[in-house]
Amino acid sequence: MVMATKTSTAAGISLTSVTLEVTDLAAARTFYRAFGVDEYVRLQASQAPSTGFRGFTVALTVSQPATVDGFVEAAVEAGAVVLKPASKSFWGYGGVVQAPDGTIWKIATSAKKNTGPDTRTVDEVVLLLGVEDVKATKQCYVGQGLSVAKSFGGKYVEFASTGNSPVKLALYKRAALAKDLGVPADGTGSHRVVLGGTADGFTDADGFVWEAAPAGAKP
Repeated sequence: MVMATKTSTAAGISLTSVTLEVTDLAAARTFYRAFGVDEYVRLQASQAPSTGFRGFTVALTVSQPATVDGFVEAAVEAGAVVLKPASKSFWGYGGVVQAPDGTIWKIATSAKKNTGPDTRTVDEVVLLLGVEDVKATKQCYVGQGLSVAKSFGGKYVEFASTGNSPVKLALYKRAALAKDLGVPADGTGSHRVVLGGTADGFTDADGFVWEAAPAGAKP
């Protein structure tokens, strides 16, 4: 895979922050505080055209169904739209919501029964990018310095956390990701997400933008 644009081949990349581009910055800040996930993402204003599926989701892994329900309810009360109601599945229990700014969030647990009340605690956050060719994009990112933690052929890849960000990075087939989220796969324009890294900025072949992040930057 060849990078669409690239400014440098210097130091290897590592994910240090995730920035969501939103039209209404004040409203987005209010929403994410109410949703309870403002510590995991940064926000910046943007008017970049974007239609349909933006090609990514932010996935929250929690401990039990009650916590899934708590996050879904908080998101809806703050203005989110439910794309897939929280329900049991073969893998556990989960639901999908779309924030007022358009970002899609998936909240899930591998547990099917509650062990206590809603804790509103997040165990893991994953930025899941929907790409056309998982194997090729994996090779591209490995070449840029990322280490693979999990890999399931051409279906799913998760990169090792560097400890610099509370968010992990993973890859999934774009069409499969859209199906899992309950939305059409078609989409055009900006992804409306920027990945902060420790290397110089570049844009990958699927159009996801990486920018150099200041040392010690936090979401």
